[in-house]
Formats: sequence, C-alpha cells, structure tokens
Amino acid sequence: MIVVHHLENSRSLRVLWALEELGLEYQIKSYPRNPRTRLAPPELRAVHPLGKSPVITDGPLMLAESGAILEYLVETYGNGALRPAPGTPERQQYRYFMHYAEGSLMPLMLLRLVIGRMGEKPVPIVVRSFGRILGNAIHASFVRPNLQRHMDFLESELTQRAWFAGALFTAADIQISYPLEVAGQRAGLDAGRPRLMDFLRRIHERPAYARAIARGGALAPIS
Repeated sequence: MIVVHHLENSRSLRVLWALEELGLEYQIKSYPRNPRTRLAPPELRAVHPLGKSPVITDGPLMLAESGAILEYLVETYGNGALRPAPGTPERQQYRYFMHYAEGSLMPLMLLRLVIGRMGEKPVPIVVRSFGRILGNAIHASFVRPNLQRHMDFLESELTQRAWFAGALFTAADIQISYPLEVAGQRAGLDAGRPRLMDFLRRIHERPAYARAIARGGALAPIS
C-alpha cells in the first residue's frame, strides 16, 4: 500500500492528485505545519532526513521530491497514462516542464515569499525597517521582472496547445500546478494572463483534483 506523508497546504497535494488521477489506493499520514513558523514538524525527519514533504513509501521503497514521486507513480502504475508516448515531441515538452516547475519557477516563488517576510516577525524589530527596504529593492530589481518573464513565457506556451505537454493532460500539468497556484496567491497572476487563469480553472474542475482536496485539504493562501 502506498503511504503519502502529507504536509498540510503543501506540494504534497500534487501527489494525492496524481494518485487520484491514476485510480490508485493509498493511505495518508498527515502532518500539521508549525503555526508560528509555518514549517514542517520535526516528526517528518523520522521519515526522511531532510524533514520535508512530500514523501511516499511503497513497500520497502521510500521516495521524496514531488517530481521524482510523480515520475515513479506514472512509470510504475500508469500503464501509459499521464505522460506522452516515448520519442514524441510531446514527451520532450513533458520532460521539460516536469523539471522546469521546481528547477526554474518555484525558486522565484520562494524568493518572493522570503523577501516578503523580511520586514515582519520574527525578524528583530530593530532591523525590520531595513529588511523591508532591502526586500522591496530585491523584489523590484530582480524578482518581479523575472516572474513577469516566466508568466509571459507560460502564457505563450498555452497559446500553442491545450496543456503544457500537448493536447492531453499529463503529470507535467500536475507538477506545474503548485507554483502557478502560488503565483495566483502571491505573484500577481490574474486575468491579465487569461490562458494561465483558464488552466487553473480547468485543473480545479477535474474530479481527481476535487477528490485530492477532499482527502488532503485545500491550498490556503500562503502568508
């Protein structure tokens, strides 16, 4: 039986969603975030040394990293579902977006979140003003223009095809969904990019997505 070590309001929703799309049975072991730091609890370190989520166990196998988990599930249990056929242009697109989501896009989202907190608690009060000024400068000079470039790129990709890897929904769409959800909450993704907003609408309408939310909880606004 596959067990998902699921941190609330996190990337691990993607794993639940993929399992629902594949129609697999699984169990959830849920972990709450620390209400003050919003970090994962130390109990996750008993599962994986980094104490991060998502992590799955499947018999003797323990596997971390959402992209690696999605690829494992699709390769092991997919029977051709959720990925394009080998040797096709769509397969190359699929591979690219499976890695792009966490390798290129999500680091910018995390940087946006971190600099947004530089002027807030628990930063010492004597340096909060400086932290706020520095954070605003980094955001204006680096983060915002790069995020806009990425959002423009992704918007243009969806002018060419229905989903990120082609005409069919794949695990690449699941993988890229989380940074786009974050972009809608914190990085200015709005109706000015209608294809990306339509992408979010369409994934939210998928029955498997709704089942994953019902079991693992919705993605609350990140603060």
